Amino acid sequence: MDRSTERRDRLHRLIDLARASRGWSRAKLARALHRDPTKLYPESGNPKLDFLVHLADVLEWPVGEVAAAVWGSAEHVAALVGTGDDARFEECNQEALDCLDSGDFAGMADAAQQMYVNARTSEQRALACIREAGGWDGLGRFPKSLEAVQRGLAQGNISVKYRLILQANLANAQYTLWDLTPALGTTQVLAEWYEANPPAQVEDETRPAFVYYVRGNTHRRLMAIEEESRERHLHAGLADLGLAESMYLRLADALNLDGFRGIARTCRAGMMELQVEAGELDADRAVRQLTDSLDDIVEMSPDAPGDLLESYGWACIFGSNIALRHLSGRPLQQAMAVFTNKALEIAERLNNWALRERVFTMQYTLHQQIVDATGLDLQYTIDEEDRTLITATMGRFPTFRTVGWQILETARVVES
Repeated sequence: MDRSTERRDRLHRLIDLARASRGWSRAKLARALHRDPTKLYPESGNPKLDFLVHLADVLEWPVGEVAAAVWGSAEHVAALVGTGDDARFEECNQEALDCLDSGDFAGMADAAQQMYVNARTSEQRALACIREAGGWDGLGRFPKSLEAVQRGLAQGNISVKYRLILQANLANAQYTLWDLTPALGTTQVLAEWYEANPPAQVEDETRPAFVYYVRGNTHRRLMAIEEESRERHLHAGLADLGLAESMYLRLADALNLDGFRGIARTCRAGMMELQVEAGELDADRAVRQLTDSLDDIVEMSPDAPGDLLESYGWACIFGSNIALRHLSGRPLQQAMAVFTNKALEIAERLNNWALRERVFTMQYTLHQQIVDATGLDLQYTIDEEDRTLITATMGRFPTFRTVGWQILETARVVES
């Protein structure tokens, strides 16, 4: 049976399932699917999007789940295969790791999906999901990274090590996608576990350090959202980021890895944002310090670790947060120009979509602040490259779509 026939048969089974779940007649289901009752079942295995949307509505499933069921997901293929292949699983695992080392994140995700297909045990499927989540994360496809992690956690009987890794990745995906309350809850559970089960060796501190990093930054973001808990988030964020910074510096010294020093720098810059909000640091001074720190990367080696370079990008984001909240007029515009331009430059070099999302959001926020302050109908301007990147960012960050649509529908597009 060819793939088109398989897809058609799966689609027909879904239609039967939809009819059975609703208890509807053929005619009633056809009306809901906007189909002729005599042509309820499409002959093609490639249904149109509007048909999938209507079918998803009847099933009360997400459209993506319906599409995956029709076209086949890694889980579906694994079910068809039945038994795994240990040798092939190990080959795909090594391929995924090689792709990670070379920065080929698309290849990493593909290899991880093949790992899943060839997995025999829950433990192997969990590892495949960890690898797949890493590939999607590297591509900035954070909703898909979240799906892979959730699939891994659903495997049930897996080792504590893999469960903790998956839970930490779950929290990071939630934080990145601005699903902050679940992120805080997940990191809280993990932090309590590591407090009761401290690492035996210094290199094992990477996992709790990451948990404190994510929890600290989650508090940092919630500080600006939950006014009723502002003080709690301020102090908790400072404590977590301070702890993460010290752990990453210790790891950097012990393992001689500059990437960990980069993450420690990100923690320090995040703490500066919180210190300004707590009244412990003057906003002008903080912006000046963060701006001056960018001189360090004017001549940074092309071989510099990504985490080190990324830390300067996040310093720009934290500096922009401070500027938007505490500066005005020309100082605000000057600081934002420096920070957003440098952050985009770093995002381009690293292909970092999380930085892009923040920059596009902040640039539009600044524009709206200027319009509101002056009462002028100022035109927002983007170029063709911006439009392409904004569109791609909308696909990666559901919370950005409202701002993205506002930009695309109102901005004047100029030649690059």
